[in-house]
Amino acid sequence: MERLLSKILEKLSNTKAGWIFAFIFFVIAILLCIFGFFKTLFIIIFTMVGFFVGAFLFSDSGRFKRFLDRILPPGRFR
Repeated sequence: MERLLSKILEKLSNTKAGWIFAFIFFVIAILLCIFGFFKTLFIIIFTMVGFFVGAFLFSDSGRFKRFLDRILPPGRFR
């Protein structure tokens, strides 16, 4: 988790953080206008969960293979 946060902070220090956050809040404002508060909150929460699960699983290819082996046992195709 710390590695992920340090990568994010490094990217923000190398770019124009004002433009990035302006774009993020613009998208959130559009979502609020279109869908309303609770639907937008639902979209944001599931987007964050998906990001963290994806970052956790794909940080190590062995971890992803073990995850797939638990869900889909190795068969004749693997």
